[in-house]
Amino acid sequence: MTPQTTHLPARLLGHSVGPGRPWPMGASFTGDGVNFAVFSAHAERIELCLCNAEGRKEMCRIPIIERDGDIWHIHVGGLTPGTVYGFRAHGPYAPELGHRFNPNKLLLDPYARALEGRLKWSDALMGYKIGSPRGDLSFDTRDSAFAVPKAVVTDPSFSWGNDIAPRTPRVDTVIYEAHVKSLTELHSGVEKGLRGTYLGLCSDAVIDHLLKLGITAIELLPVQAFIDDRFLVGKGLRNHWGYNTLAFFAPELRYMSKGALWEFQTMVRRFHSAGIEVILDVVYNHTAEGDEWGPTLSFRGLDNASYYRLAGGGRHYVNDTGTGNTLNLTHPMVLRMVMDSLRYWVETGHVDGFRFDLGTVLGREAHGFDPNGGFFDVVRQDPVLSRVKLIAEPWDIGPGGYQLGAYPHPFHEWNDKFRDGVRRFWKGDAGMTRDLAARVLGSAERFDHSGRAATSSINFVTSHDGFTLEDLVSYTIKRNFANGEDNRDGHRENHSDNLGLEGPTKDAKVLAARALRKRNLLATLMLSQGVPLLLAGDEIGHSQGGNNNAYAQDNDTSWIDWAKADAGLLRFVQKLVALRRSLPVLRQRRFLHARERPSDGVPDVIWRRADGTVPLSEEWHDPAFRCLCVELRRAAEGGDPNPEAVFAVFNTGAATALHLPDTAPGWELMLDTTRPDLKPDGKPAAFAEAPAQSVLLFRSLAGKPKGEKP
Repeated sequence: MTPQTTHLPARLLGHSVGPGRPWPMGASFTGDGVNFAVFSAHAERIELCLCNAEGRKEMCRIPIIERDGDIWHIHVGGLTPGTVYGFRAHGPYAPELGHRFNPNKLLLDPYARALEGRLKWSDALMGYKIGSPRGDLSFDTRDSAFAVPKAVVTDPSFSWGNDIAPRTPRVDTVIYEAHVKSLTELHSGVEKGLRGTYLGLCSDAVIDHLLKLGITAIELLPVQAFIDDRFLVGKGLRNHWGYNTLAFFAPELRYMSKGALWEFQTMVRRFHSAGIEVILDVVYNHTAEGDEWGPTLSFRGLDNASYYRLAGGGRHYVNDTGTGNTLNLTHPMVLRMVMDSLRYWVETGHVDGFRFDLGTVLGREAHGFDPNGGFFDVVRQDPVLSRVKLIAEPWDIGPGGYQLGAYPHPFHEWNDKFRDGVRRFWKGDAGMTRDLAARVLGSAERFDHSGRAATSSINFVTSHDGFTLEDLVSYTIKRNFANGEDNRDGHRENHSDNLGLEGPTKDAKVLAARALRKRNLLATLMLSQGVPLLLAGDEIGHSQGGNNNAYAQDNDTSWIDWAKADAGLLRFVQKLVALRRSLPVLRQRRFLHARERPSDGVPDVIWRRADGTVPLSEEWHDPAFRCLCVELRRAAEGGDPNPEAVFAVFNTGAATALHLPDTAPGWELMLDTTRPDLKPDGKPAAFAEAPAQSVLLFRSLAGKPKGEKP
């Protein structure tokens, strides 16, 4: 099973070899050479393979003799940053027992900080013989070195200057979810050679746009090195979103112009100088190696039984992720790798937080999901990670996978209840008024426990996964045929509404109704307690032609067409964010529970019907209750005597008479979605009606600081 080799020994290449040390993991430049440390509990022998600068030729193989526990280590003198390398691991090939060692396969270092070359799909990447009647129990002897990316020794040093993390308080945070390439590829303000790159993303044009919007944090779809799935390549497509990670420490090459870490670091530094935080969407729930029919690229070949959760005696993979495999974070060395990766991006990349894809996987112990499990415990006690923003996607497809609200402080959570409830309310579904009330107050029924804050909820109406805002009001049926899966993929229940006609139209009435619906959805997002997340492109009317799963569309479907920007919608979104920023009562840390404030004896929340009456218990379930009004003040528990108050109206029904609360000296109209260009005048509103399909916001003049201009 051992491949034949005629490679030169290290001494003939002028390299001295020493035992090295078992830390840090991966490849580290020591000044006089490079130290390598790699984990494997079940390997019988590991070789370090040094390649030429282009990674096309394997120059020598050096046996790693030293082993400290399960960490194999070696020091090779004379090596410098830029050295290209890989590993070969020898051991049992016994898939039925969980072991898939095959030294014919060149393996990527799990701690690789940079990659040389791209994956070339070939049957030689498989540890088994494709077509063999023994299936994955067979053994393939072809060398895979020509087809795999190699690891590169890096020098992570960077002149950060006076870089300071913005550390925006949670209550002030507004997140913008974006894709490096989709955001910049068609932006005329970005230099052509930099479009689709980290350097293009941090261009003046993009940063100016975010600042004018009032964005405080940009959340990037995966930028850790990933690969294109073989089935997509066969269709002429790519994995555009990047949820197929190969290397947890290396920035994705396709977003670079020079292939160097400093490009990513420059991006972060420029965002920080503008006061914008950088949050990474990270995928630690699975890897790009797939199930037993997938390639042997790194983890599988180094120690399959340790890195993955296995089933069927070890031959098969637990698939709680829907991608073929599941990382085994209950193993201490796998958990260590994830923690080392997170710290690396904070300490070396200066990022400000993470959004954990399929976060439930990370908290699943042998007995099921555990908010006090190993991953959560180690993150919360970590002096580096406990101070950055931590956001979970609180679900997966495994047993007990839906865990919205179950995460421990200080985690935020993506709130799909907000997404679906707000969509259904404005779509006109009956009986959604009570649900909307819960969403507007930060979904306290889910998050108000264990000392968690109202900022625990990440509120969103749209995200990368699903319809864009424009498509949400233009299509009732998804159109994903371009993905090559006969439209079977993507969400089936989108709670969308085409407002009378399907798809693009020139009908003025339909277009006006769609524009109003978008304003209502966005206004509800920005007037709700919690942290708002805006999908990039929604502010200018970006459409994906009805594709609600554009993960493979690295083309005009996903690329934001800035030349067709809806300037009026952009102004409205800017107005909403500015309004939220100007009114602290809209973004509180404490939950509101209609308790009396000690300062004035007035409840912090008063729900009302349009006629001014407080709805009775049975009225909350009345399908005809479609105009919800709420009077908000600072939370009673906070003891804040500030008299500031707002009165919000969410009317998904017909025009109705409106009674404003009897509070002197009156209420100033700040927002009316039927009049997007309305400007507050500082005067008491003489308002008698809530327009059909509208959101209104009033501010109590009693809480307005003296001398403040409207």
